[in-house]
Amino acid sequence: MATPAELRRWRQYLADERAEAKVYRELAQRRTGAEREILEGLAEAEVRHQNHWIELLGDDVGKPRKADLRSRALGVLAKRFGSVFVLALMQRAEARSPYEGDADATPAMAADERIHGEVVRSLAARGRSRLSGTFRAAVFGANDGLVSNLALVLGMSATGVSQSVVLASGIAGLLAGALSMGAGEFVSVRSQRELLAASTPDPDAHTAVPRLDVDANELALVYRARGMSEADAEAKAADVFGGLTTTTSAIRIQRVGDAGITAPEIESTDARGTDTDEHEEIGTAWQAAISSFCFFASGAIIPVLPYIFGLSGLVAVAIAAALVGIALLATGAVVGLLSGGPPLRRALRQLAIGFGAAAVTYVLGLAFGATLG
Repeated sequence: MATPAELRRWRQYLADERAEAKVYRELAQRRTGAEREILEGLAEAEVRHQNHWIELLGDDVGKPRKADLRSRALGVLAKRFGSVFVLALMQRAEARSPYEGDADATPAMAADERIHGEVVRSLAARGRSRLSGTFRAAVFGANDGLVSNLALVLGMSATGVSQSVVLASGIAGLLAGALSMGAGEFVSVRSQRELLAASTPDPDAHTAVPRLDVDANELALVYRARGMSEADAEAKAADVFGGLTTTTSAIRIQRVGDAGITAPEIESTDARGTDTDEHEEIGTAWQAAISSFCFFASGAIIPVLPYIFGLSGLVAVAIAAALVGIALLATGAVVGLLSGGPPLRRALRQLAIGFGAAAVTYVLGLAFGATLG
């Protein structure tokens, strides 16, 4: 006979499994193709887990219980948004499965949860890849604006100058920083894409293959230059001439990691048959520049707000610090969610770094003001 505590625990597991299956189905409704099939497969796996708890409960299943708060929140988010944020949260949820240490759950169920986490991690990675370039510029821009302008405003305020001077300094810091960040991101991303493009094999080089002298040619050198051993390069060149393969993939070699070029590269195409952007994770220069400018400005305006509304002295300093603290916690939590890490830890880390820099500037401002006095 199961104890009341065991029955309660099993019922809660059943409710949570039902909620997680619902989340996967909601996410699947917003996807197409393989991603949809994968998410529906995860939902079916959660149904298997539900059946295990239903079998254990037998006649004691009782009325359906509410899932825990986290699972219910994920269900709402999946229904409203279905974004990479929800996948990142599901990744963390699967990683925290209690089945590993529960004797009433089968070893297969615990293994399922571990594998589910990896499946969701891979799906989330696709979303992270699509937004990583712009997101990187946005996060860096917002945090730089928050921290640098808070430090500037607090440092100027500590010197004892008037409220109007602090406000003018804050606005100047906002504009100068946003323009600098935008220009810097544009140059950085454009240069990175140009460097990568320079390393991309010539897409028309395959047209020369049929005209090469079979007995004296440099095709094998192409393969060797891109990482194949001499024997493999010679064999590959012989295969090409044996079948007179004239596709681009005949001479394009895929770079694996930072070294080891070991296999012919197959050109990636999207559903319409057109070439996809090889450097999608980097983002475009204009995307990065505009995102960086806007997010730096949105972060930098926050510590200036008290002075815009006419506050000054310690009151303005306290309010500016509080507003920036909330923003730093929010950006840190978002980074934690998207990276699959603990949101609270990332949030507190952002807060500590931002306040540390501002505190140093404030102390220096006090010292500088005392010297002037």
